[in-house]
Amino acid sequence: MNETNPIVTEADLHAYADGQLPETARARIEAYLADNPDEAAMVAEWQAQNTGIRSLFAGYEKPRDSDPLLVAPPRVTSSARKSWAAAAAALIVFALGAVSGHYGPALLERPDLQLAGSETFPKQAETAFTVYAAEVRHPVEVFADEEAHLATWLGKRLAIENLKIPNLQPLGFKLVGGRLLPVDGKPGAMFMYENQAGERLTVMVGRNRENRTTSFRFASSGNLETFYWIDGELGYAVTGEISREALRAVAEECYKQFPS
Repeated sequence: MNETNPIVTEADLHAYADGQLPETARARIEAYLADNPDEAAMVAEWQAQNTGIRSLFAGYEKPRDSDPLLVAPPRVTSSARKSWAAAAAALIVFALGAVSGHYGPALLERPDLQLAGSETFPKQAETAFTVYAAEVRHPVEVFADEEAHLATWLGKRLAIENLKIPNLQPLGFKLVGGRLLPVDGKPGAMFMYENQAGERLTVMVGRNRENRTTSFRFASSGNLETFYWIDGELGYAVTGEISREALRAVAEECYKQFPS
């Protein structure tokens, strides 16, 4: 796997460029950019474009006395006014076209999150956790005492050669076991872990041959946190009712141990 820091995502960089991060998070991104000059140049370009866009539309920040005319019933106007209106509309369309040319692919295509209709993958992980983590006697199909069988069975069903079940004991979580479950209508795997306090987390794996890029995202639903990413054809999601920082550490450890 790529050993670059998986915590700093493109979404983090966009938020930094847009000035939407708190100071603590900004310091982490600035440290990352200091070690990654290519990304730093890219972020600087985004910031310059943001400045240009704000300058372009600065005249529309304050209301004008003529604004009500924009919603008034249409009236017959002179040719000169029509020409001026057409020119103004063309300028705005040109400006919007330039903006969408840069941000359009990122906002509309979203090619890096197609495992399960973009946002349904983490939702499936949340549902699996909610259903199975509360089980006392039957949380998994195969328990940890048959870990080798579990890895072979699920690896075969997901067509993952030499599937390795992450070892999270250094982080305080012991394997409970795992089960087969559907992920986007295809065979998927779920591994469950538990710490000494009885807190559980799940690691879900799904396959989609259309995926080709890596992306890292967080999803929250009440107290439930999910950290998910896509690496080639495989998608992974770590879910639990634990702190985001603790879940981030678990996800990073899984990222290192899962096959690429």
